[in-house]
Amino acid sequence: MLRKVEDVNELKDSPVRRERPKVVVLTSPTTTPPYNLEKLEEQAELVWATADSLPDALPGAEILFVWDFFSTALRDAWDHADSLRWVHVAAAGVDTLLFDGLRDSDVVITNARGAFDGPIAEFVLASILAHDKLLHESKDLQRQSVWRHREGALTAGSHALVVGTGGIGRAIARLLRAVGMEVMGAGRLARDDDPDFGTVVPTEELARHVAWADHLVLIAPLTEQTRGIVNGEVLAAMKPTAHLVNVGRGPLVDEPALVDALRSGSIAAASLDVFTEEPLPPTHPFWGMPNVHISAHMSGDVVGWRDTLADQFADNLVRWRRGEELANGVDKQLGYARGR
Repeated sequence: MLRKVEDVNELKDSPVRRERPKVVVLTSPTTTPPYNLEKLEEQAELVWATADSLPDALPGAEILFVWDFFSTALRDAWDHADSLRWVHVAAAGVDTLLFDGLRDSDVVITNARGAFDGPIAEFVLASILAHDKLLHESKDLQRQSVWRHREGALTAGSHALVVGTGGIGRAIARLLRAVGMEVMGAGRLARDDDPDFGTVVPTEELARHVAWADHLVLIAPLTEQTRGIVNGEVLAAMKPTAHLVNVGRGPLVDEPALVDALRSGSIAAASLDVFTEEPLPPTHPFWGMPNVHISAHMSGDVVGWRDTLADQFADNLVRWRRGEELANGVDKQLGYARGR
């Protein structure tokens, strides 16, 4: 459970080992500031920056808080990070941030691990139920004032293969099991005794195992190893009745191959929350496909989600000033938070 920093004065009553540090907050003109701004200002000297002003803001800063969490501005401003020791990203994925200079440095990276586990798991379950119970089709028929009896699929007993065995993937597995689904995982390391997935197969062997799945759920981090992991070979190996759910990153999927598979009936449907290009261009074929269900990269965004992200950073800032180990440390070589 995330601990909220309710009283920054707790720092005064504890062995603080660092002076009030300079923190650059990377934001954008359209991004709402963290709700706990006053508390953060008590802990640190905050300097606000956008992508354009980041090079001028970085000198002398120990900490960068990437509040504009899809920004890639640090790469271009890296030569100005003369004192940087810690980068916190207010997102679960860090693929937009990592580059060779940062990977090879001593700078620590932390992320928002844990903030999205429950919401994304619920979103995946909702996507599966909407598909099995024909809810999208029912809504279309309602718009046409058409009464048409149909038969949906039984979700309990169906098979879900979850690609990505980190915190969010585990939350998905537990929730799907709770409604009676059979679940298997795909991850970096194969095993047969996982507490949440039971069996975990190697991600690189996905094509060998997808025929088992009624629902293929993607929540893996985007790395060089996972980019395009769902390609034409994998799609061709899936059941013609299978349903793809992508709540990870758009580039996990070869989108042209997915368009072909959906048009040909190689798979039945796809529920897509993430895309290679976002916002999804209005000319993209996905928009006009009745067996594609689109949402705007919102699977983890529930009421209060930004406050949760702000609290995570505030909590870690307390740890920093105390000289304690930071929560949610990212393995810069693997490209995701340790423990996955």
